Amino acid sequence: MRISMFQKVAIAAGLLLALCSFNSAQAQKFAYVDTRYILDKLPEYAAAEKEIDLISQKWQKELDGVYAQIEQLYQKYRAEEVLMTDAIKRERQDEILQKEKEAKEYQRKRFGFEGDVFKQREEKVKPIQDRVFAAIEQIATDRKLDFVFDKSGAVVMLYTNAAYDLSDQVLAKLGVSSR
Repeated sequence: MRISMFQKVAIAAGLLLALCSFNSAQAQKFAYVDTRYILDKLPEYAAAEKEIDLISQKWQKELDGVYAQIEQLYQKYRAEEVLMTDAIKRERQDEILQKEKEAKEYQRKRFGFEGDVFKQREEKVKPIQDRVFAAIEQIATDRKLDFVFDKSGAVVMLYTNAAYDLSDQVLAKLGVSSR
């Protein structure tokens, strides 16, 4: 699973906070956001996710069809195998192997690392995430914060005081009602 930009920032901020706490006696100002909560409130994010899901489902259906064809070829081969010469057997086996290779290549192209689904997500979701990040950065700058954590990611926060939650302010900055 890939680590999102927000998770990377949160991890880096956590490490930086730990370093600063050892090197500085002054109090650090920090807050947190819940990017999952923020993104779930953005209509354009939901629309982008829905569009990506529809495209993914279409590609998965195509892939399922190819695998069904391969299964039919294999079943036909098994049923007729006893009647085939060695040359015909090799020809049919090669045909099945070629179809399997094509299916795996299609799967890699569509769903693999940096495949078409990844590219669609980059194209449709990343601009929204960038807007959220810019809003977080602006609020943090305005409030003179040293760190902003994301509690929705891999960084575990065992306790959070709601007074430091900037999620609703980020939504307001983005022009979205939080309730």
